[in-house]
Amino acid sequence: MEYSLGIDFGTSGTRAIVIDQQNQVLAEASCTFPGLSPKERIDCWQHALWELIGEIPADVRSHLQAIAINGTSSTILLCDENGIPLYPPQMYNDTCDPASLELLTSLAPAGHPVLSASSSLAKLLGMSRTVDMTSVRYLMHQADWLAFLLHGRPGLSDDHNSLKLGYDPAMTVACCPQDIGRIAAYPDWFHQPPLSQLLPLLPQVIRPGAPIGPIQPRLARQFGIPSECQICAGTTDSVAAFIASGATQPGMAVTSLGSTLVLKLLSPTRIDLANYGIYSHRLGDYWLVGGASNTGGAVLQSFFSTPELIELSQHIDPSQPSPLNYYPLLKPGERFPINDPLLEPQLTPRPEDPVEFLQGLLDSMARIEAQGYHLLETHGAPPLKAVYTAGGGAQNTVWQTIRQRHLQVPCYAAQHQQAAYGTALLAAHGSPL
Repeated sequence: MEYSLGIDFGTSGTRAIVIDQQNQVLAEASCTFPGLSPKERIDCWQHALWELIGEIPADVRSHLQAIAINGTSSTILLCDENGIPLYPPQMYNDTCDPASLELLTSLAPAGHPVLSASSSLAKLLGMSRTVDMTSVRYLMHQADWLAFLLHGRPGLSDDHNSLKLGYDPAMTVACCPQDIGRIAAYPDWFHQPPLSQLLPLLPQVIRPGAPIGPIQPRLARQFGIPSECQICAGTTDSVAAFIASGATQPGMAVTSLGSTLVLKLLSPTRIDLANYGIYSHRLGDYWLVGGASNTGGAVLQSFFSTPELIELSQHIDPSQPSPLNYYPLLKPGERFPINDPLLEPQLTPRPEDPVEFLQGLLDSMARIEAQGYHLLETHGAPPLKAVYTAGGGAQNTVWQTIRQRHLQVPCYAAQHQQAAYGTALLAAHGSPL
């Protein structure tokens, strides 16, 4: 029996799923994060990783042969030579200062995915201008660092997480441990100061799902995991959700309704347009084109509790458009379909009736989603055929109906809702399609 473990690290919690060789779920575990200060995140993530693995039944752990982890895109850590983070992590929605983005714009090609104030490279460049970099040896994404805790080899990443660090996914050649160290270099434009000084900190990049190395012996003993269990290169949370969804044909898309709103459309054509926040991940012979908006469930939860969202949604007629035209954001700044780090939230006028207010929020988010898919098609993606929905928002059937009215294509619940399931598939089989 050979089992595979996928772990999904989100912004508010984490989940683990184990599958067998027939892709059937054998075990699940989850935990939520309390409200965390930036300095608390590192310890919380590490504790959550050990807690999740420990919650998997011992008879399942004893058959694990592969483990992979996904994390939030563009969440980065600066680490010392031992892989110990030196500063609090920069989260997915943190942004660099305007001067650093302006400098990066002068160095990177027009339209490149790094040309966003929230990209991994923009954050690295911004931090390099404000913090002491003397002891920094590695930049690691959230998924990279968590996997490092398992395999013990710092400085390795996958091309999904590294896209917004400047890595070109068309260059990724490694697919097995022997290839590590013979990986194509970052693009030539990195060889300009100040990027040239940062180049030694960047990870080597291998294909998502490729084995990196066995689990550390002490962890194998601690958790009763076979010593030959391979820790594999991971991915981002939204790509993992796409893999789990069941979408397999060009024109099929996945919208992840989590803390944010993430769109992924399967396309034979690669599209990278930073001025619109559009970027492409490689997935087998296709490309996942899309973008991530800062609107989403976090905005809803800032106004309503989960029970309130359930109760109020029942009083909405989803067939009737809301007259309210919002741009729901927690704070200034948007990534896609408008790439504007200064875009202000638009949440007025606010009606006294909470049902009307909630409908206005849901309708406006659906409008942003439709605008995003239309933008992708305008710039060369295939026409939208169907949308699979993942994330916590997928449970809201009223929102689903509102979205279908805006999208004008069938909307389905993803075959598997959890990004951890997609990550388990990645560990078991490597990159799909």
